[in-house]
Order: sequence, then structure tokens, then C-alpha cells
Amino acid sequence: MSFTATKFAPSPLPLNSTTPRSNDKPLSFSFDHFKTNPSSSFLGSNRKLLRFTALAKPRAQTRASTPVADVLLQQTSNLLITKEEGLELYEDMILGRFFEDKCAEMYYRGKMFGFVHLYNGQEAVSTGFIKLLKKEDYVVSTYRDHVHALSKGVPSRAVMSELFGKATGCCRGQGGSMHMFSKEHNMLGGFAFIGEGIPVATGAAFSSKYRKEVLNEADADQVTLAFFGDGTCNNGQFYECLNMAALWKLPIVFVVENNLWAIGMSHLRATSDPQIWKKGPAFGMPGIHVDGMDVLKVREVAKEAIERARRGEGPTLVECETYRFRGHSLADPDELRDPAEKEHYAGRDPITALKQYLFENNLASEQELKAIEKKIDEILDDAVEFADNSPLPPRSQLLENVFADPKGFGIGPDGRYRCEDPKFTEGTAQV
Repeated sequence: MSFTATKFAPSPLPLNSTTPRSNDKPLSFSFDHFKTNPSSSFLGSNRKLLRFTALAKPRAQTRASTPVADVLLQQTSNLLITKEEGLELYEDMILGRFFEDKCAEMYYRGKMFGFVHLYNGQEAVSTGFIKLLKKEDYVVSTYRDHVHALSKGVPSRAVMSELFGKATGCCRGQGGSMHMFSKEHNMLGGFAFIGEGIPVATGAAFSSKYRKEVLNEADADQVTLAFFGDGTCNNGQFYECLNMAALWKLPIVFVVENNLWAIGMSHLRATSDPQIWKKGPAFGMPGIHVDGMDVLKVREVAKEAIERARRGEGPTLVECETYRFRGHSLADPDELRDPAEKEHYAGRDPITALKQYLFENNLASEQELKAIEKKIDEILDDAVEFADNSPLPPRSQLLENVFADPKGFGIGPDGRYRCEDPKFTEGTAQV
């Protein structure tokens, strides 16, 4: 069985037209997935509605008189969750928020070094997507990766220790803030340069497809989530990987965390068409725009995108319009954004919104949520203590994972590993 582009290429699709571009039947429909509340419209948006342009094969309708769009709209008009699901979402979002607040505290106390990019305000995206994954599924992050790792199940101790540069970190102290990786949890890393994680994610999705279609591995149904920001969407890797993923119908979801700012550059000033979701249909995949400050809306879109990827229906591009409550990094004084804009989004805090939803629908009490917050506080106090008391990496680790020789820089004339010679690393920075 050959694995070729031709074999897995989707049929030509009609885009914004009632006339198909091929002899196949039209495969597109469009519906208003969610409508924004005029009183809480996004400052960074000039859109009246959030549109889901799906380019998947139509399914059989149960009633011929009911349009597909109406059926799907009815299914998503009331976003209901169980009590257990609501508490899980709240706990994961609180873990992300409190962890990042603790990072800021530790950074200013001199426990962390280098650039540290915090995720405050964007928790609905990480929680809404990642908590729907199986353990075997893959996540590829950015330099703002702490919370993605936590949502995927990487222990707080391992993430905090990595930030402290300790040997007990998930990368043994060699990755730091921007390079969270865990083979055990299929967390394929954070990446310091924008866009460089997207090809890795596309490769992971290709691997799943290849193992299932060519190697006939029945359990190879992993889905990959590729997270990246609005600033990445003008880079070449983004377009190349959208094309490849659509061509081979790879099981991947491209998740744009559009927080409206690429460091200090406004998204509206940097992009000819700020509606990123439109780039999906251009490559023959669904493009979706969703309120990234509402975890329930994100979760509903994520569920369909992940399921269609797992069914073998190909990739989806999801633009989550969100906002970060802190500067680009902890070294950023955050003086470029309008105070009114920041105040507006602070009023749309995704954790506050979920909390209100849980109360209004009698899914949780104040005591239950306070118990969760107390639990997370204890977990993070333990993580900080563990990281602070953990050892620094040994000097011999400095050159590991650099060369093919797992011990480091080869074997010396005396037959011993060079890195074991105490004098070998003289003159290098102390770990």
C-alpha cells in the first residue's frame, strides 16, 4: 500500500460558490455557529458574527425538510456540561491561572531566569481543547507553554522544576520556560521561535496517519493539536503546513490563540485580512472563529474539530479570539496596549464567566469552588518547595543530547568519555 499525496488528497471543493469546481457534488455548507453579544463585542474585532465554514462531507439528514445548518445550530445553542465536567474545567483553569501567578512571584524573587511568558487570560483555550484529548494525543505549543503542559497532564512539580532550571524538571533543567517537553504525556514541546512548532505538529499528525493507513496499526488514531499565535499566521511554515495537512487529510487541529498582539504589534496593523479563520477554507479545510474567552464555546468547537480529525475527515483551523492579561513576557512593561482595552478584557475573564455559569445552572457551590482553589494552592506550594530543594543538573549533563553519543562529546585518547573529565568544561558557564 503506497502512501502518496494523490491517495489522500481531498476532492476539489467549491469555495464561496454554488458551482462546484469539479464533477463531485457540492461539499460545503455554512452556518452562523455563534453570534456575539453586541454589549461584549471584541475590541480587536470588526466582525458581526462567528462563522463556521465547514468543508466536510455532508452527513445523511434524519429529516429531509430540516437544513443541516439548522440541525447543527440547535445542537450547539445550549452548551450544557455535567457537574463533573464543570468542576474539571474550573480546576484546570484555576491551576493554569494560579500557576502563572506563582511563576511571576518566583521570577521577581530571582528563582527563574531568562524570558518567561505567562498565559493569564487565555485559559479557556488550553482547557477547552486539551481536556478533550486522550493521553495518546499530541500537543505542540509555543513559548507560552506552561499551561498547555499542565492541561496535558505534566505534573506541576515537573513544570515548576523546569522553570527553576533543576534536574527534576520535565527536561532535566535544560529547556526552561519556553521548551516544556514530556514524552510520557505526548507533550512535544514549546518552541521559542514562532511557527517552528507547526511543522513538528504536522509531522506528528503524518506519523499517526502513516501508522494507521500504511502500517495498519488499529490503535493509531491520535489527534494532534498545534497551538500558535496571531503573529505566526503571516509566516511561511503556517501556509505550507496548512497545505500539506489538507492535501493528506491529516488528523490535526490548528489552534490560533489570537490575543490581538504579537509582542507590541497590533494584529489589525500587521495583517492584510485580520480574519485568520478564512485561511482554512482557502486550503480546503473548515475555518472557525470562536470566542476564546468562553471555555464552553471553545470546548464545543474543539469537540467537533477533534472528533472529525479522529474520524479521518482531515484538519481544521480554529481561530480563538482571546486576550493576555499580562505583558508579552515578565520583562515587558506592557505600555503599548490601551488601558481601556485591557480593562475591557479584564471584565471578560474566562474563569469568572465559567464560575458564573456553574452557579446559574446549579452545577457547583461556592464551597466546592473554594475547595478547588485551596487544593491548587497546596499543589503549587508543594511544587515550589520541590523545585527549590531539587538539585541543579550535573556539569556532565551540559553536553548530553547534543551529539549522537549519549554521553556527550565522544571518547578521549584515554578511552574515557570526555565529558567526565572535570577539566573538559572549564571556561564554560556554570550550570
